[in-house]
Amino acid sequence: MSGLSLQLDCAAGEQFRLQLACELPATGITAIYGPSGSGKSTLLDCIAGLRRAAADSEIRFRGEYWQRPRLFVPPWQRRTAYVFQDARLFPHLNVEQNLHYALRRRHRDRGVSLAQVVSWLQLDDLLAQHPASLSAGQAQRVAIARALLSAPELMLLDEPLANLDHAASQQIIGQLQQLNTDLELPMLYVSHDIEEVSQLADQLVLLEQGRLAAQGSLLDLCSRLDTRLSREDQAAAIVVGTTAHHDARFSLTELDVEGQPLLLAGPRLAPGQLRRLRIPARDVSVCRQRPTDSSILNILPVTLSDMLEEGPSRVLLRLALGSQFLLARITRKSAAHLQLQVGDRLYAQIKSAALLMEPVPEDG
Repeated sequence: MSGLSLQLDCAAGEQFRLQLACELPATGITAIYGPSGSGKSTLLDCIAGLRRAAADSEIRFRGEYWQRPRLFVPPWQRRTAYVFQDARLFPHLNVEQNLHYALRRRHRDRGVSLAQVVSWLQLDDLLAQHPASLSAGQAQRVAIARALLSAPELMLLDEPLANLDHAASQQIIGQLQQLNTDLELPMLYVSHDIEEVSQLADQLVLLEQGRLAAQGSLLDLCSRLDTRLSREDQAAAIVVGTTAHHDARFSLTELDVEGQPLLLAGPRLAPGQLRRLRIPARDVSVCRQRPTDSSILNILPVTLSDMLEEGPSRVLLRLALGSQFLLARITRKSAAHLQLQVGDRLYAQIKSAALLMEPVPEDG
């Protein structure tokens, strides 16, 4: 089944223009990532029909045109649901009435039931409350529930966690992951927080100044040296490993990453699960010989795949670990001391790795 095809030219104010042509999948979660002012929200507005692109623009979803020359399908006929930064609930209606509003205006007869979304998003105790009495996290869960009840074929989320604390954000991330799995509902997720994106996205679209900078799988783009992701202070590679066993004595879980053991502190995990790991470049160092006396537990054999100088003092390394890659940010002096060259066999010392909260699909 075809996905979302875009050929857009859209002016947003006097100084900004969004111009891009790309194909996006109609499955999974695709993150739209970039700095403020790169065109992320403008892109969602065009897809939703809230902003009209130039007359020669085209938007096609699953073979149906939503915009092309002499055709513009209005927002209410596009079978999308839009979740904004602010929940935008009707203040004069309680939670249950807000949800019933969406039910009465759903895009199609089939779709999830009110009981289902109330259960999934843990809204039972909130139904009688009005929006003014809800926390930011509660209000956003209601907004997501209302969006789902419209029975969309495509969900658009514009920085839905921007106003939430960490605990509320993690709760909603987990619920979005589960909803995507259970409903097979494609989502376009706008964010400027790469750590947030790393937990959710299958595919990544990078925007810069209204242009498409890169797109592809999250795992691939996060480990490349030719995108803005590698230039950011929080640059990190995402790798996939399989849970092996748990060391109860030291509360460590071992994962198999490309045939190498990687230990993580944390709760016991069932063996055999594919899991994502986020490994910050700043927390990886390299050496030519495997250390024998080190407090760092995770020391993995790698091959230096590529190098990129970052200004006068730093070098970013791309390290091949089997078919996957790590990033390491070191000083130029260290690189010179080790006389590093592409193709060198090295050992990567990993000071920290974050286990992302969701299992990954079997196809990775």
